[in-house]
Amino acid sequence: MLLDQSRNLTAGGGQLAALLPVVLANRGAQIALVIVLGWLALALARKTVARALPPGRAAAPYLDSPRLRTLAGLVNSILRYSVYFLVAVTTLSLLGVDTRSLLVGAGLFGLAVGFGAQGLVRDFLGGFLILLEDQFAVGDLVRMAGLEGVVEEMGLRTTRLRALGGELHVIPNGRIQEVTNLSRGDMDVSFTVSVPYEADIDHVRRVIDETLLRYSTGNPAIVQAPAVRGIEDLTETSVRLLVGGRTRPMEQGPVARDLRLQVKRALDAAGLAATRPSLPSARESPRR
Repeated sequence: MLLDQSRNLTAGGGQLAALLPVVLANRGAQIALVIVLGWLALALARKTVARALPPGRAAAPYLDSPRLRTLAGLVNSILRYSVYFLVAVTTLSLLGVDTRSLLVGAGLFGLAVGFGAQGLVRDFLGGFLILLEDQFAVGDLVRMAGLEGVVEEMGLRTTRLRALGGELHVIPNGRIQEVTNLSRGDMDVSFTVSVPYEADIDHVRRVIDETLLRYSTGNPAIVQAPAVRGIEDLTETSVRLLVGGRTRPMEQGPVARDLRLQVKRALDAAGLAATRPSLPSARESPRR
């Protein structure tokens, strides 16, 4: 009996040994096919990203080549790790590993991490959306999260904002709900000049306009030459004239200060002293 059992085991082992190369060959071919398909999918995804976000051509206003390269690298990274994950899960499944338990465990782990790091996830998502929507760039003057300053550094989790007084603010991207960008497009600069009622308004306008024209000629910061736009208000003691023009981004503050100085000197030289100093309007940032 023992001899018969030994013969049966030997025969069974021989059959398994004969089938093992076939099984391994089939699984090996399947695994190789999965890897090749993953490689092809990754290559196709990279080509698609390169066509959609070419570094040599701006896809949107103010979206320069460095920003395009950053965005393309981020998208390629997400796609690469996604393909790696799918290939790994498929390979383990072909090797007979129960991937459902792995996926459930990974899901529970991700859920626990998500509950414990909701703020971190929100910050990364906010940084990705800021980069994708091109809300601002390094060097832009912005208002956000109740602060104002120049963007010094951008990251997926935080943004560094240098205030006009020199303070450095590190803002989590998840807190950035609304952004006012003061560096996109031409900026309006305006202020008022008060003169006495007895002054000749036409003469005052000529003096101011000539002064503004001389200041604006050849000035690269001026986009639209400032001029007297008209009478802003009639107070009890004076006539308030509105002066306005347009400048390049972030130049409205210095230009407004220079214009006030030039107008004051011109009025003094013409014997038309203003009744009180010029007042800044809400449309400019007087701190710059």
